Amino acid sequence: MHRCVVFIALFFFPFIGNAQDIFGKWKTIDAVSGEAKSIVEIYERDGKVFGKIIDIINPLDKDALCTKCEGEDYNQPVLGFELIKNLTKDGSYYKNGSIFDPEQGKKYKCRIALDTDNPNVLQVRGYISFLYATQYWLRVES
Repeated sequence: MHRCVVFIALFFFPFIGNAQDIFGKWKTIDAVSGEAKSIVEIYERDGKVFGKIIDIINPLDKDALCTKCEGEDYNQPVLGFELIKNLTKDGSYYKNGSIFDPEQGKKYKCRIALDTDNPNVLQVRGYISFLYATQYWLRVES
């Protein structure tokens, strides 16, 4: 019996652990319209967390360019755009980095964390000073 319990724990632990982190693919949901906009992949690079747009839901927007971006990102495709940059872990949050909204052309400080009630929901908060907006993204199963 003991071996059976150990086997079950070892078999299912990787799946449980994977659902408890922020890394992977997330469907972005517009906070105003409730419309799904894109798929963003959250990943780690050099000890920091980044997020890149890997798919755009609306087929008419797949070739959109970032006309409101500045510098080297100006007029580059939104598909493949790295919108979350340089977040670091601080307790249950990832913060101290930025998020860029290519539709509005604005950069915000960023904080992300798994929803406390549902690890398949990612709370994404962009803020300037004490003003902020929050979106809730949904995990995309691979």
